[in-house]
Amino acid sequence: MVQKAKILLVDDRPENLLALEAILSALDQTLVRASSGEEALKALLTDDFAVILLDVQMPGMDGFETAAHIKRRERTRDIPIIFLTAINHGPHHTFRGYAAGAVDYISKPFDPWVLRAKVSVFVELYMKNCQLREQAALLRLQLEGGGHGAGDTKEPAGLLAELSARLAAVEEQAEALSKQLDDESADAAAVATAAHLERKLTGLRRALDALEPGAGTGTPSLPSQS
Repeated sequence: MVQKAKILLVDDRPENLLALEAILSALDQTLVRASSGEEALKALLTDDFAVILLDVQMPGMDGFETAAHIKRRERTRDIPIIFLTAINHGPHHTFRGYAAGAVDYISKPFDPWVLRAKVSVFVELYMKNCQLREQAALLRLQLEGGGHGAGDTKEPAGLLAELSARLAAVEEQAEALSKQLDDESADAAAVATAAHLERKLTGLRRALDALEPGAGTGTPSLPSQS
């Protein structure tokens, strides 16, 4: 069973957090609250998140400063950030948000359907990356142990067939997601993330194909998981 993705909601007003939870509950993912920038950074120390919804106007550490800290950390710098703001901002204010690392900038009051749709894209991308890491881990075990570890009941050919089938399912889902992004003229960040995922899938498929009988004796290298 695929584990649910975690979505971090950061806002100093409880009523805003409650509204976000009501909007995003239909995605059936794990919603994590943070009432300040400091609390958000603490949550990011231990948990992995698919996307962060970050309020700009907060006392103490505001959204811009919080985003800057998130992007400076190697563990969290690639997590997509969607800024939420009630400010009637101009171009300079918007530029500051993107400069801080946001992938999107949404003004309140926002359309619930639009926000849910944007978040769902990043959740899907996150889930596909998780599946890809699992396939790479299985393939790495096959490369290092040859499928003959203690308690292993699968023949190498059977394990390769299972890995290939599971990878094919991820490839099919990634292709469908890429087509959806193209059709909807999605955010550039989402499109770039999907393209990066497809490149990693291609590398993993080549490595798996190299293990097939008659494919040569060289040891294939696995794609980077960064």
